[in-house]
Amino acid sequence: MKIYTRRGDAGETDLVGAGRVAKDHPRVEAYGAVDELNAVLGIAAATTAHADLRALVEGVQRGLFALGAYLATPEERHRRSFGATPPEESEVSALEAHIDGFEKELAPLRRFVLPGGTPAAASFHLARTVCRRAERASVALDRVEPLAPEALRYLNRLFELARLENRRAGVPDVEWEGRGA
Repeated sequence: MKIYTRRGDAGETDLVGAGRVAKDHPRVEAYGAVDELNAVLGIAAATTAHADLRALVEGVQRGLFALGAYLATPEERHRRSFGATPPEESEVSALEAHIDGFEKELAPLRRFVLPGGTPAAASFHLARTVCRRAERASVALDRVEPLAPEALRYLNRLFELARLENRRAGVPDVEWEGRGA
C-alpha cells in the first residue's frame, strides 16, 4: 500500500464522511493547527526531564488526536459512528486542576516573558504559540460551523508549562520590560 494517494494534488482533501474541501478550508486549518500543536508538544515532552510534565503532555496529545478527529468530521451522525467526539467537560476540568497545581510552584506573572530558557521551556513556549493559532483557527471555524463549546475551552486552557519548566530547572524567566535593549 502506498502512503500517498495523489487525491490531494489539486489542493483538496477528504473530510470524514462529508466529501472533499479545499486544503485551506477553515475546518482543515483548524485540525491542521491542532495536529501541529500535537507534534510540537511531542518535542517538548521529549526534552523535559520531568515525568509529571511528560505524562500530562501525553494525555493532552491523546486529547488533541480526539479533537482533531472531531474537527475533521463535520456531520454529527459520522461523529457518533466514528467516535469523533469533542473534549468532555471533565477533560477541561482536569486541565484546569493541573494548571492550578502548577501555578502554586510559580511566582505570579506580572509581565510578559521572553520565550526561551531551557530547550524544554523554549519548546513549551513554541507549543503555547501554536496552541493559540489552533485556538484562533477553531474560533474562525466556529463562526462558520458551530463547534462544541468544550472544544474551544480545551484549547484555551493550554499552557503554563514553559515557565514551570524554567522554574524547575532553576533558570529565571526573562521578563519583557518594553522597547529597547
